[in-house]
Amino acid sequence: MSHFLFHVFSLLFLAGQVVAQKQTEEKELGAVFEKHGLEGCFVVLNPVTSILHVYNPARAARGFLPASTFKIPMALMGLDTGTVKDVDEVIPYGGTKEWLKDWERDMNLKEAMKLSNVAIFHQVARRVGMDRMQECLRLFDYGNQQTGDDVGRRYWLEGPMAISALQQVDFLRRLTGGEIPLKKRTLESVKEITLYESQGGATIYAKTGWSGSTGQQVGWWVGWVEKDGRNFPFALNATVPTMAVAKKRIPVALECLAALWIWNVE
Repeated sequence: MSHFLFHVFSLLFLAGQVVAQKQTEEKELGAVFEKHGLEGCFVVLNPVTSILHVYNPARAARGFLPASTFKIPMALMGLDTGTVKDVDEVIPYGGTKEWLKDWERDMNLKEAMKLSNVAIFHQVARRVGMDRMQECLRLFDYGNQQTGDDVGRRYWLEGPMAISALQQVDFLRRLTGGEIPLKKRTLESVKEITLYESQGGATIYAKTGWSGSTGQQVGWWVGWVEKDGRNFPFALNATVPTMAVAKKRIPVALECLAALWIWNVE
C-alpha cells in the first residue's frame, strides 16, 4: 500500500507533557470499510517509525463512549489495587437484571472478559470505588476522565465518559510501553484475559465494545499486536446499529492491519 505522509501532528498528552507524533492518512483503507459496509475509522501506531496510520482522521479525533473497551482499564485497576485478587477470583454479579441472561451469574475475570459481562465489571468498578477510579483515570490519562459522581451509574456505557480512537491508541501505547506504573503481574494478567489470537510469531490482545444507549451506536475493537518484540496499538471505531454490523468490527480491523503489513489475514 502506498502512503501519503502528511506533516500533521497529533497532540498526545503524557504526564502533563505534549508528545507530537506524525500521522499518515491511510485513505486506501476506505476500500476495506466500503467492502464491509462499515462507517468508521482506524488508527494504528507503528513503534518502529513512531508514525500513526489513520483512516478517517476527523472521526478518529472525536470522543465516543468507550463501552466495553473500558473493561481493559477496569481490569487493570481491579487487579493492581488488589480489590480483585486475580483473574480466577469468582466475583458475585450483584443480582441485577441484565441485557444478556448469561451475565446474570457469578464468574471470574477470565470468563467475564470473554463474555463482556457488564454486571461483573460493574462490581469491579464498585470495589475500586469512585475516588480510586478517578485517581487511576488521571494516572492512565484515559479519555476525558469523566465518571460523574454515582458509582451505580455505568458511565462507560451511558456517559459522561468519552474517548477517541487516537486516545485509545495512546493509552495502549503507554500501557504496553511500561509508561503507566503498574505491577508487572497486572499487565500479564490482563494480557491473559484479552488474548485474541497468535500466528506466525505475532499475537493480538484486544477487546470489543458496543453501546447505543445514548443514540451514538458506537462500536469498537481496540488492542495491540505484539510482534518482533514490539507492540503495535490499534483502535477501530465504527457506527454499529445492529448485531450484524457489529460482527464486522474485527474482520475490518484485521484487514486494515494486514494492509499495513502488521498482521496476516489467512
